Amino acid sequence: MSVSAETAIKNLKMMLTIRRAEEKVISFATEHTGLIRGHYHVYIGQEASGVGACNALGPKDYVFTTHRNHGHVIARGGELGRVLAEIIGRSDGYNGGRGGTFHVIAPHLGILQTSGVVGGCMPLAAGAAFSIKTRKTDQVSMVFFGDGSMEEGAFYETINMAALWKLPVVFVCENNGAPLASRKGGEIPSDSLNAKRLIDIPTALGIPSVILDGADMEACDALMKDVVGKVRAGGGPAFVESRITRWPGNAGSFPVLHGGTWRIDWAFDPGKAPAPLQDWAQHSDPLSLYMRDCVARGLVTCGDLARMDTAVVAQVNEAAAFAVASPPRKAESALEHVFA
Repeated sequence: MSVSAETAIKNLKMMLTIRRAEEKVISFATEHTGLIRGHYHVYIGQEASGVGACNALGPKDYVFTTHRNHGHVIARGGELGRVLAEIIGRSDGYNGGRGGTFHVIAPHLGILQTSGVVGGCMPLAAGAAFSIKTRKTDQVSMVFFGDGSMEEGAFYETINMAALWKLPVVFVCENNGAPLASRKGGEIPSDSLNAKRLIDIPTALGIPSVILDGADMEACDALMKDVVGKVRAGGGPAFVESRITRWPGNAGSFPVLHGGTWRIDWAFDPGKAPAPLQDWAQHSDPLSLYMRDCVARGLVTCGDLARMDTAVVAQVNEAAAFAVASPPRKAESALEHVFA
């Protein structure tokens, strides 16, 4: 599959922006006191999946996502300053600082809800799809969730209704526990699901389902566009299992930057990366894989990548300064937007 240099550069820049923004979130938690209180999640290592999926959507489509939502909001076109401000609970955030890291909601981007509840957004995404069908528009509703959501009863109720009513909803399961050998297919044994493959479950209900290598940027882009196009054309719901090898920094309760922020030279010489990251950088990091591929095909040079990174880092630093300078919510505003 071949894309233009312009497309490759656009994808690389978005992936790199998500990577650097999430590193900044980690620095908020580890280098400051009180900016992030409690647990938080980052999207590092899943950039190709989110960018490819969001590339397939139109401006009027709907997106629902999870506790790991920052990357989706940025890929959808979210302003970095407002995203970071929301994550640290500041008044210039997308939700005035009320949502925090789990709820960076941006309705003007079609992101109607995110949820820290496992599987919490799936019924909402189906509801939006029902609205689309009722209004007879050509929109699509897309919902991201992790493989753990498939243990929730809401998942089964939602996919059953979506199949019965042929709703225009794309279910994107980002399975970030996929080992390297299984990313393109095969079985991933589960101790909580009897299905040999996750896609066997929606397939049993007549929902077209595919497995995607979530570390392959151009495969993500092409497959997501094909799936979304079929759903938009009236084909009913679809299910995508995007298989991703977990970023080693996600081990434990809080993200860890092994060896500091990610470096471009790790992509081209993974042996230079800290020991916990070497195998991941060689085989599973979507950003490293895509950078090596684009350079090998002559779409960009290492110099182009260095200049791109310098610009992205400056943009993220400016956004972080905006977020930190934004005032916290005033205590007297706590009851605003409360319905009862």
